[in-house]
Amino acid sequence: MLATGNVPAIRRLATGIRRWWPYYLMMAPGLLFFLVWHYFPIWEAKMAFEQVRIIPPNIWVGLKHFQTLFASPVFYNVLANTLIISTMKIVFVFPIPIIVALLLNEVRSGRLRKFMQSAIYLPHFLSWVVIAGIFIALLSPSDGAVNQITGFFGARPVSYMTDGNASRWVLVFSEIWRSAGWDSLLYLAAIIGIDQSLYEAAELDGASRWQKIWHVTIPGIVPTIATLFILNMGMFLSADLNQVINFLNDVNRSSIDILDTYVYRLGLRTGEYSLATAAGLFKAVLGMIMILAAHFVSKRLTGKGVW
Repeated sequence: MLATGNVPAIRRLATGIRRWWPYYLMMAPGLLFFLVWHYFPIWEAKMAFEQVRIIPPNIWVGLKHFQTLFASPVFYNVLANTLIISTMKIVFVFPIPIIVALLLNEVRSGRLRKFMQSAIYLPHFLSWVVIAGIFIALLSPSDGAVNQITGFFGARPVSYMTDGNASRWVLVFSEIWRSAGWDSLLYLAAIIGIDQSLYEAAELDGASRWQKIWHVTIPGIVPTIATLFILNMGMFLSADLNQVINFLNDVNRSSIDILDTYVYRLGLRTGEYSLATAAGLFKAVLGMIMILAAHFVSKRLTGKGVW
């Protein structure tokens, strides 16, 4: 039997659902996706502490799989690759959408702005299979456009997809090309929400366009930047499985093999489900720690955080 104190809250919830049911209906597919792929699997994380058997029940083995994981030199190699690639993306990819949003906001011609937005948003709708094919063709040492252009100026051909360090930069630049335009939408929305009276006051004070950007626009989007940075830190150790797995080959594996591809091989190729779960759980725990650390640092420096 429900407590009487909960009745008003239940009635308000029912009233809200009846009033806003079309919006809840639109949210349903996204909520279902997160329930199926992100929340229900949490229960099976216990496999990291079990020996999986074809015929249940599984055998509890405690931290055995974590000991095996931490004793493997391959694990430390993929962890180092993940940290390097993720750091490169945070440093070189994260600021680009902010810059793109600031530049688009300064375009005065409506037609030119629409054309530029359409051009830079388009790559987001391409799959990584297509994007990887484009970049591999462009960077081919024999007939790729990049090596042909550099060869015209006397440079020697470079095999970008087999050079480990170059392959990491390919991941960075392909990520920028694909996501910079689309990710700038959030910052553009934040810029639109800035009080226009602040710009008018800046103009009265004789501020130039650059000064208005520096003193009005950027401070106005700092909360959005802080929130997205914290959320990106939560995905710091992911490094985008879909991207890496399409650029990965036997030659550059030692340089761009990451935790997610390692988990993929352990779980789906070799059937070591418990070991793969242990690696995935390790990544998830570190991700949570990084989110909390980024939140408290942001709260201390800017006064803005996730909560």
